Amino acid sequence: MFFALSFVLLLIWQSWQKDFGAQPQSEQATPAEQAKTAAKATADVPVAPLAKVEKAGQLTPEVRETQDVIEKGKRIHVVTDLLDVQIDTIGGDVRQVELLDYPVKADKPDVPFKLMEDTTKRIFIAQSGLLSKAPAPDHHAEYRADKLDYQLSAGSDELRVPLHWRSPEGILVTKTFIFKRNSYVIKVEHAVENGRQNAWQGNAYRQLQRSEPTKEEKPRFIYTFTGGVIYSPENKYEKIKFDNMKEEDLSRDVKGGWVAMIQHYFVGAWIPEQDQTDHFYTKAPPGRPYVIGMISPQLTVEPGKTGLFDSKLYVGPKDQKRLKKVAEGLDLTVDYGVLTVLAKPIFWLMGYIHGVIVNWGWSIIILTLLIKLVFYKLSETSYRSMANMRTMQPKIVALRKRYGDDRQRMSQAMMELYKKEKINPLGGCLPMIVQIPVFIALYWVLLESVELRQADFMFWIHDLSTKDPYYILPLLMGTTMFIQQRLNPPPPDPIQAKVMMALPFIFTLFFAFFPSGLVLYWVTNSSISILQQWYITRSIEKKAALAK
Repeated sequence: MFFALSFVLLLIWQSWQKDFGAQPQSEQATPAEQAKTAAKATADVPVAPLAKVEKAGQLTPEVRETQDVIEKGKRIHVVTDLLDVQIDTIGGDVRQVELLDYPVKADKPDVPFKLMEDTTKRIFIAQSGLLSKAPAPDHHAEYRADKLDYQLSAGSDELRVPLHWRSPEGILVTKTFIFKRNSYVIKVEHAVENGRQNAWQGNAYRQLQRSEPTKEEKPRFIYTFTGGVIYSPENKYEKIKFDNMKEEDLSRDVKGGWVAMIQHYFVGAWIPEQDQTDHFYTKAPPGRPYVIGMISPQLTVEPGKTGLFDSKLYVGPKDQKRLKKVAEGLDLTVDYGVLTVLAKPIFWLMGYIHGVIVNWGWSIIILTLLIKLVFYKLSETSYRSMANMRTMQPKIVALRKRYGDDRQRMSQAMMELYKKEKINPLGGCLPMIVQIPVFIALYWVLLESVELRQADFMFWIHDLSTKDPYYILPLLMGTTMFIQQRLNPPPPDPIQAKVMMALPFIFTLFFAFFPSGLVLYWVTNSSISILQQWYITRSIEKKAALAK
């Protein structure tokens, strides 16, 4: 019960922090020498034209006040073994991404989940372009496509999609998207051919635009982070909430690292060359999508030469094995919070179990059993303390009758009783406190792991990431809580006893809308605890009866 109350308080605290908590200020990094020579411009949002204005030797964007719709040109349709992508000829933006191996719902296996789109209801797109005092294509420029349909053939491991832009002055830019088989990484290259008599200088920018999550995107009754994320070797993983973007624009120079927009189970991230220093930025124009991005160091292309800007775009699930291979720290987008150090080994163990039995539901059950075995001695101490307290109930009731409303004398008498019987009244709570971080870490593993999304268990449970359709597991959970409560010593205070009796019903309603994987864990944990507590309580009561 102590763990249950702590768990609820944690959820309430997280919800309060989300709505009313103070927002941390973004830490400003010292500009690197390489970045000082780069343009500190940030690309504007697609509803406003980019006006290149020379100011103090730098390029600065100018945002127009009027609100226009996102510019649209022709759509280039690209299909690989994992992705269904639409690229717009305006800007060469990635405007739509469907994940073919991840259905939108378990009962709609032929409808893929749409990670990115540019509808009036929801905007989540990836953009890239060039900034230069000389002619250069930004995300408003119109590219020419060789064709509008591409598909990764059965015998090929790579698919290249080139777009072309040419200026009257002789600058040719080829923007190429490179798709690989069995990969959610899209390599994006800007090849700049300088046909002028003078050198060309410019920077590449890459950014993600996202509107605030819709009601359909927010999980019910649980909180998961949706917003911006950056990673740097110095500060590691940092979340940037949309409210932070409204309050202050991020402006930081980072060597390596990456920027991303994350949501429950999925992520879109730009990864630059890890040996270069990029300028990271955010923007939150009023009434428009939020922007997070980065600008590369300046590149000089001599006449008759070709220069290359190179980046990677990851658009896909928070699959830790894949993310680790893409970039350092990218697997941290699977956000286990402050208990990541505990959650990662738990996830590894659960994944190992799944590799043997190939069922995530049974993996949760076996993992819970193993955790209970690890903490068996602590639990035994706790249950023995509770059982001893239970045998003392007749004496405690007698003390209450003797001292009535004299709370001070009552407390002194109870302490003397505990001392005489060698009972620690906190003995039942302290072992549980040690276990709480592990159970909370397991909660986040079950909540954040995309592997459990639409994972089939058995019988009526066909998706461990959604609620039980018939509410059978929540009812079982309420029943196990009630049984466990009956095994505990009743509170001496009648009002407190009534409150405790109501908790199983409250928790049943509370967990009715939780993901069934979480409820399955709770039912399993409670059932094992009941068996263990019943056995220990019965043994102690027998010893107490023989002693009499």
